Amino acid sequence: MIALPRDEVRNVGLAAVLLALAPLPVLGSSYYQTVLVHLLVVAMFAVALNVVFGQTDQLFLFMGGLAGIGAYGTALLTDWLGITAWLTLPIAALFAGLVGLSVSWIAAKRKFTVVLISILTLNLQLVISEVLVGARDVTGGSTGFAYTYFSMSEIAEAVGLGEKLVLYYLSLLLLVCLLLAYVWLVHSNYGVAFQAIREDETAAASIGVDVVHYKVVAGFVSAFVFGLVGAFYALEAGYILPSAFAFQTVDVLVLIVLIVGGLRTTLGPVVGAGIVVAIEEILGATLTNWRTAIFGALLVFLFLYFRSGVIPAVDDRLAGIGVMSDERDDKPDDEPAG
Repeated sequence: MIALPRDEVRNVGLAAVLLALAPLPVLGSSYYQTVLVHLLVVAMFAVALNVVFGQTDQLFLFMGGLAGIGAYGTALLTDWLGITAWLTLPIAALFAGLVGLSVSWIAAKRKFTVVLISILTLNLQLVISEVLVGARDVTGGSTGFAYTYFSMSEIAEAVGLGEKLVLYYLSLLLLVCLLLAYVWLVHSNYGVAFQAIREDETAAASIGVDVVHYKVVAGFVSAFVFGLVGAFYALEAGYILPSAFAFQTVDVLVLIVLIVGGLRTTLGPVVGAGIVVAIEEILGATLTNWRTAIFGALLVFLFLYFRSGVIPAVDDRLAGIGVMSDERDDKPDDEPAG
């Protein structure tokens, strides 16, 4: 059993407390509660990307497609089987995980670089989007359908909170579990193997690291989480549409969140989500038609000039004034292997 680092657990606990208190000033506002739920969902997406891209340099650009598989799969299985969505959710997430596993296995076997993986998965994203729109008899096509699964009314009545707040705290619980799982993963033998693979795949293989195995594990875990959180993403919106899972809607946003927060940092996804969702809401209120263009330009700028992210920058500043050590084992490399 691996003991989790106390400082990491403390930081996750502190973030959990702050997020638990965040809805209190906006209890009467459904809008702000929806924004807070969206923040948590985006943070969970970024945690998933932090595993596959941050740890093993596999840039998945079909994150929206994987989330769509989880969301649509949960809804369709619930309708077809006539059982609760809480039972169909893990099945749909497992299917998304197997898709990620297959992609990672093919990419690792054929020794795809990060660029080739991104091109492959981007094409898969386009295929999934077309299928979601084209199979209108099953998915409702471009008009979608109301996402009324995971009824929170009984829980809300039992605890005396609104349904939106119940969804928020359930999402927060899932986020904390994902963050602690991430901490465990990177401090286990998997984390050691991931670091060896990032530094030099050939050298890692020469000392006995099964590169294909570890990349496949990372691909499965990440895709499973995307599928799992995808249902919460649709539930947060209350409606499911293919465009909600498009590349420009999910992938660009999650990439920016992770880079802003800090690649390979535990709290980077949370901090990045807080900053980017705030910017997104401001753009939505003032420059709606320019949102995608501005986010695309922001992504290019971040890749070129701001690769380390907020968390490493703050850590470096605190280390500079002697508040904490600058020995950070999750410090991002200069650039993913290409």
